[in-house]
Amino acid sequence: MPKNRPHAAAHRPLYTAAERARRDQTKWTLVQGILAPVQFLAFGISVVLVSRYLLTGEGYGAATVSILIKTGLLYLIMVTGAIWEKVVFGQYLLAPAFYWEDVFSFAVIGLHTAYLIALWTGFLTPEQQMALALTAYTAYAINAAQFIRKLRMARLDKAVQA
Repeated sequence: MPKNRPHAAAHRPLYTAAERARRDQTKWTLVQGILAPVQFLAFGISVVLVSRYLLTGEGYGAATVSILIKTGLLYLIMVTGAIWEKVVFGQYLLAPAFYWEDVFSFAVIGLHTAYLIALWTGFLTPEQQMALALTAYTAYAINAAQFIRKLRMARLDKAVQA
């Protein structure tokens, strides 16, 4: 960026006025707002249960159930997020405002799906399954941070516009 261009001029707001209005009017914003912290809570509980199993060898069943719940919530938030994106931006996923977050979401879903395949086929040992789950969770945490950053950017954009 040239030195004579201020940073604010180079920054495109996350939402246009019309997109912000659609975002604020759709029920899918509320759905996402509820599912995101529920999924994060499930993630936190599952990390504890998976870690407990890996450290002690106990609680495989509880850890597995927690991963299945977390994965189900991930699929649900991805589907409802795609609907939300369609309402707000006019396309299911990969809207310019959330392009890289969506791309990374595919990797997160791929890792969670790989866990499910490993569980159902017995392809990996229980320890390897849990390690795969933790890898998926690491990717999820990065992806969650991406979305939180975007939410913060949207709030800052709104403050600048006000």
